[in-house]
Amino acid sequence: MPATVVVGTQWGDEGKGKFTDLVARDMHMVVRYQGGHNAGHTLVVDGETFALQLIPSGVLYPHIVPVIANGVVVDPRVLIAEMDQLSAKGVDCSRLKVSGNAHLIMPYHQELDALHERHLGAGKLGTTKRGIGPAYADRAMRTGLRVQDLLDPKIFRQKLDVALSHHNQVLTKVFNRLALDVDAVATEYLEECAPRIEPHIADSVALIHETLDAGRDVLMEGAQATFLDLDHGTYPFVTSSNPVSGGACVGAGVGPRDIGRIIGIAKAYVTRVGSGPFPTELHDEIGDYLVDVGHEYGTNTGRRRRTGWLDAVMLRQAARVNSLSEIALTKLDILDGLDSLKVCVGYESDGERYDHMPYHQSVIHSAQPIYEELPGWKSHISAITDQADLPSEATDYIEFIEQQVGVPIRLVGVGPGREQYLDRAL
Repeated sequence: MPATVVVGTQWGDEGKGKFTDLVARDMHMVVRYQGGHNAGHTLVVDGETFALQLIPSGVLYPHIVPVIANGVVVDPRVLIAEMDQLSAKGVDCSRLKVSGNAHLIMPYHQELDALHERHLGAGKLGTTKRGIGPAYADRAMRTGLRVQDLLDPKIFRQKLDVALSHHNQVLTKVFNRLALDVDAVATEYLEECAPRIEPHIADSVALIHETLDAGRDVLMEGAQATFLDLDHGTYPFVTSSNPVSGGACVGAGVGPRDIGRIIGIAKAYVTRVGSGPFPTELHDEIGDYLVDVGHEYGTNTGRRRRTGWLDAVMLRQAARVNSLSEIALTKLDILDGLDSLKVCVGYESDGERYDHMPYHQSVIHSAQPIYEELPGWKSHISAITDQADLPSEATDYIEFIEQQVGVPIRLVGVGPGREQYLDRAL
């Protein structure tokens, strides 16, 4: 049975958690394939809110095995805290599996992340300072520690000595900070974290393939989104891994032929956190309206998100890069109060029109949106679960996006609740 991948198509915060949770109820396994605790999923189930950072959203279903795969970077302290929070709400975390090949986020990664961001000053990238980038950098430099190292104190200590011999030099001589104590770090990770995480450590590649080979359904979810991808995003204002659907192959250890369905999650407008280009960004009362009504503040950081009109140029590129089979459109209800809506159908820069994402960063930074305007529906749609009951203007908006992008929109979110959506395939 081929796997299903859920991927964000914008700059994150599209509402992947809600639709991952929705699709997951028919799955046997949900796999997180990249990123770290720098991205959050917010789910509302029976009026109760669950804010997840590392653990796949499928954990809320008792029949699902949630897996943190090898492509994820894991802060064990955050993982333990999240398990405890879920357990306190009655969620069973015993089924959780963590790849032994996933890399660990260490205390020096977080300190270096914050110091590097501060050093960039006005050119800062907008990192969450959670240590994600430095952890991935150590992985590429082959000096990282992995989850499996928690099972071998001798190996863990040897690797930690090597890593800190370098990072302490940077901390003390470049940033004039205190060196981290090797013994203190080793004690925290080996004596406090390892016993809690050891029961969950597994060979995730074998688990995933055993599930696929048995004909069972596997859902793979990434963190962040297409335009935060290290290779395909608006570099350098990107994350340190590959959220695109192809990243699922590397991050979970499956081949392309193991993937059969790719769902792109798109918000009915666009938001972005942190620095970087944003052609359709709004700096007016409509932008404020989207922030206020859409509650556009980061799940993890609480930072106000930048808001703008939906960008079909981005969605076309996301459809190409991810081979999208369908789109799930979220937060359509947030547009209820607007008289008219705009959709960016192209960019203009130096007299030239672009219908697909320009490859050159200077063009993207200077791009002016070319808009098509559509009427709003000025009515509340949050209780609608049948597409036949949607206002004609809302249907027209959905169909216009489909025509622009060339990918069908199947699922539409009309509220934050688990059941507040409609399936246009029915």
